Amino acid sequence: MKKFSLLSLMLFLFLYSGAQDYPFRDVKLSEEERISNLISLMTLDEKLACLSTRLSVPRLGITGTRTIEGLHGLAYSGPANWAVKGAKASPTTTFPQSIGLAATWDPDLLKRVADWEALEARYLAQNEKFGVSGLIVFAPNADIGRDIRWGRNEECYGEDPFLNGALVAAYVKGLQGDHPVYWKTASLMKHFLANSNENNRSFNSSDFDDRLFREYYSYAFWKGVVDGGSQCYMAAYNKYNGIPCTVHPVLRSVTMADWGLRGIICTDGGAYRQLLTTHAYYPSLDVAAAECIKAGITVFLDNYLAPLKEAVSKGLVTEKQIDDAIYGNLRVLLKLGMLDDSSSNPYTGIGKNSTAAPWTSEEARKLAREATVKSVVLMKNQGSVLPLDPGSIKSVAVIGPSANKVISDWYAGTPPYNITILEGIKEAVGDRITVKFAESNKADSAVIAAKSCDVAIVCVGNHPLSHGLGWGQNYVPSDGREDVDRQSISLEQEDLVRLVYAANPRTFMVVVSSFPYSINWSKENVPAILHVSQSSQELGNGVADVIFGKVSPSGRLPQTWISSIDQLPPILDYNIRNGRTYMYSGHEPLFPFGHGLTYTSFKYSGLKTERKAITGSDIVKITFSVENTGNFDSDEVVQLYVSYPGSSVQRPLKELKGFKREFIRKGESKAVTLELKADDLRYWNEEKGEWTLEKGTIRYFIGSSSVDQRLKGTFKVY
Repeated sequence: MKKFSLLSLMLFLFLYSGAQDYPFRDVKLSEEERISNLISLMTLDEKLACLSTRLSVPRLGITGTRTIEGLHGLAYSGPANWAVKGAKASPTTTFPQSIGLAATWDPDLLKRVADWEALEARYLAQNEKFGVSGLIVFAPNADIGRDIRWGRNEECYGEDPFLNGALVAAYVKGLQGDHPVYWKTASLMKHFLANSNENNRSFNSSDFDDRLFREYYSYAFWKGVVDGGSQCYMAAYNKYNGIPCTVHPVLRSVTMADWGLRGIICTDGGAYRQLLTTHAYYPSLDVAAAECIKAGITVFLDNYLAPLKEAVSKGLVTEKQIDDAIYGNLRVLLKLGMLDDSSSNPYTGIGKNSTAAPWTSEEARKLAREATVKSVVLMKNQGSVLPLDPGSIKSVAVIGPSANKVISDWYAGTPPYNITILEGIKEAVGDRITVKFAESNKADSAVIAAKSCDVAIVCVGNHPLSHGLGWGQNYVPSDGREDVDRQSISLEQEDLVRLVYAANPRTFMVVVSSFPYSINWSKENVPAILHVSQSSQELGNGVADVIFGKVSPSGRLPQTWISSIDQLPPILDYNIRNGRTYMYSGHEPLFPFGHGLTYTSFKYSGLKTERKAITGSDIVKITFSVENTGNFDSDEVVQLYVSYPGSSVQRPLKELKGFKREFIRKGESKAVTLELKADDLRYWNEEKGEWTLEKGTIRYFIGSSSVDQRLKGTFKVY
């Protein structure tokens, strides 16, 4: 009896804790050994289940994790109802939209924003009060905003590949952390590839040559992998050159074979079944499921299980191919520390036994406010009407539909609080100044308020959720969001600006929007124009800090603002050489790429280069001085652009190849160094299938925008 009891006890202990003894939990073994062991222990059903967004193997003690949105703050809950069923809803720190974060031109800031987001993801996943969250974050969006009519423009970092690449890599690093072994969260970029039109996206084809694939459309994804360290991305809905991105050969031939990605490649939501319903690419779901696995898909955001089981039973796909697919998924779990309990993982303690939620902290408020302030772009400031001196005015009218609301977009979380522009202005002026508000001009309320005040501030822009209309609908033609592109780039609310300006010439406007507008009349007439993106919880404080001169504005436009919609090629024309973006357009911009004013003035001088020629993998250091000659301490965003006269292939008219944000106090001068890498001057040689550095002359200029040529130079490539 005792012997039986002892055996029973030993068996119980083995079943209860045996998972701890499996080789895949041994951190001393190699990654390959650990994951191979885990796969060998799994049943076919467990393997198939690990091709979903809920990665776990309960029988082996692996609780796993799930996916969650996180473009500009963790979308744990929000307007799109991202909260998991049964989970306790929670606010999270909400930053400016991605297009606003891009306007900061500050990779270090984006890294800190993403790091904070990762902190909150760990907290929500590991605090017993919540306990249901995801550590695989759908962010950043590495698609490039080649057309300002794109409905999801708010999610991107603008029109330039170099800027996108730097910001994407920074955001990935922030999400994943700096630990040499473990990730804080896993960054899953979206949407590969060339997904920048919404209407008919589920069956349209984005067509372009291999040079544009390498140099433009895939560039930020590449940088996210090779510079940022991301090992995950989402395939897009659309076709690329006639083949659905979900099953395109480049998933394996480029991202895996060339870039070295070995992690998660997931479908977009419903994209697997769209291979039949919209693309009409396969005859049946079992064939489609098998072809997804063969193409490189490792996670389905769709109902895939029964058809994939059928595909396996028919021999359309082998268990070995399933093993290869789940390897990357399990590798992500390993990097997140979910296959072991190592004390060296610095992230597993976040949220445990913690009473203070990170989104309630002063640090979160300060970071959101800093991001908002740095994202504000001063586009016009005629006669230096800004900043406003509170001592010189007695009253201010705050007017417009964007003045007293902070609007979440589709991928935003629920912020712990919101500060509107009206509230931010009231907080800034206190009781010293009378503040009047009119949301519209009903019963002449806006005109009456403007006439009765010393200054009028008109706040206009878009509604990121189209006022709650159904999927695929615009409230006005200039609105856009997921599944619907903009049909106009004119600002309908500009008529309100006209009326207010007529009532009070001391009027300026704040454009609160997810994309550029053709505000020709306002540029010509309104003395000052500010732009800020949507959704930040510190929107009002950030704008007020700029209006009243607490901080000098320093944001820069990540996209060109044009004067007329007919300057844009057709939205389905993906060949950007046909006059699209600042790199190829021959039109004079309304506001150029990289544009943004400050409250001070800067003088550039003393251009020096360490050499006059470059070759191979050289890095040329370009040094110059920037002097703050005005009356405000301020950041300046210096920018380096190059061109290729005499090139044997069509190259951009100019393109960004360096930038740096520098803080310079008034009256002081700072030496600035920009590094120009020979590798960044290469073009993709389609005949050779490689990056090629072309011999000849390179021209470059340095300034504060893509049209501001303060310093010029040339050097030879040999």
